[in-house]
Amino acid sequence: MRPKNESVRNRGLAGRESAPRALFSLACLVCAVLFLFVPSLSAQTKNSCLDCHSKLDPPLHVDPAGVAQSVHTQKGIVCTTCHGGDSTSDDMDVSMSPKKGFKDAPTRAQIPAFCAKCHANAAYMRDFNPSLRTDQYSQYLTSIHGQRLAKGDSKVAVCADCHGVHDILPPNDPRSSVYPTNVAQTCGKCHANAEYMQPYKIPTDQLALYNGSVHHADLVSGDLSAPTCSTCHGSHGAAPPGVASVVNVCSTCHVFQAQLFDSGPHKDAFNSMGLPGCVTCHSNHGIKHPTDAFIGVEKGAICVKCHDVGEPGYEAASKIHAALVNLDTSIARSREILNRAEQAGVEVGPALLDLNQAQDDLTKARVSIHTVELKSVNENVDAGLKVTETTYKAGQKALAEALYRREGLIISLVISLLVLLGIVLVIRKIESKPQE
Repeated sequence: MRPKNESVRNRGLAGRESAPRALFSLACLVCAVLFLFVPSLSAQTKNSCLDCHSKLDPPLHVDPAGVAQSVHTQKGIVCTTCHGGDSTSDDMDVSMSPKKGFKDAPTRAQIPAFCAKCHANAAYMRDFNPSLRTDQYSQYLTSIHGQRLAKGDSKVAVCADCHGVHDILPPNDPRSSVYPTNVAQTCGKCHANAEYMQPYKIPTDQLALYNGSVHHADLVSGDLSAPTCSTCHGSHGAAPPGVASVVNVCSTCHVFQAQLFDSGPHKDAFNSMGLPGCVTCHSNHGIKHPTDAFIGVEKGAICVKCHDVGEPGYEAASKIHAALVNLDTSIARSREILNRAEQAGVEVGPALLDLNQAQDDLTKARVSIHTVELKSVNENVDAGLKVTETTYKAGQKALAEALYRREGLIISLVISLLVLLGIVLVIRKIESKPQE
């Protein structure tokens, strides 16, 4: 009978000898699997469409890098999904065979319906992005672009003009042609091209005007909610707002201003003359940030474009401008004296905080000019002036305290110097006495 230790040792040796056999068997199994499946994997990844078109010249050239990063490729949509055919074959008679479902590239007039086969199919799109709208095609048909396309005008924008073709990126990708900061440039490819737009007899300075507007400035500074072309005109259902609906479009952002405009006399006056509401004073594409000089009767003021000297509107504009300037000047006056007091070391925090209320009142007054009523403006201006009067007095008091502190410090220093001088004189007098 073998000792117990020897038996354990023999089992260990047997285990070590069987380990290489197990590894060898596993390696053989892996090789067999790879041998069976690699050909099919290779066939799945092969794309004869891209292999060929990547070597062709435009317009048949397709950039592999653009295809690889497109939203379609990322979602598993490949060439044959849209065009049919067989991308696993290098034989063009096979890869482009109608029997394989091959469909030639759509014409410009066919593109919207071509894209809509998927994008208007809610059940199909739900598998990729349940939140994505599927009414783009129906909207496009109502747009100025879709209506003209239906009449045979193939120059109007279709899906590929705005989104691209094989390199389409999602709208939230900053590189996308329809990312908020890129929308204006995308629209401008056509609408800023005077030669291309010549048959339509419409202006082509919209992009240049927009690039100089406050909306564009806000957008490029990082406010992606700032308006761009599609905000006001729509995207797939793009159409110019009618004269009567301009206020409705602007009020999607400027709600309070629109309510004030509706309550004032300008609404009926503009309607009777066929003038668009907001655009009449602010323009459309080149909207500038308004200042107090915008309203009034001085050179450059918008009011004098319609109102002449002696008219009630002219007088109201002059008084409204004066009221705004008065409050703005009073705020600056209070802020200046409070800042001086603060620099002198006096606590004026509460007064500076109160002055913010006056600034809010000025903002409200500037907004209330949309009523074009002096009473409405003065209500906010008067409230602000009361605050500036209080804060200015607080600044005067703070400066007086600073002066008092300074004078007290000087007097203290003088007294201290006199005391010190007296001590020095006493010491010298003591030292000058003869020794007994």
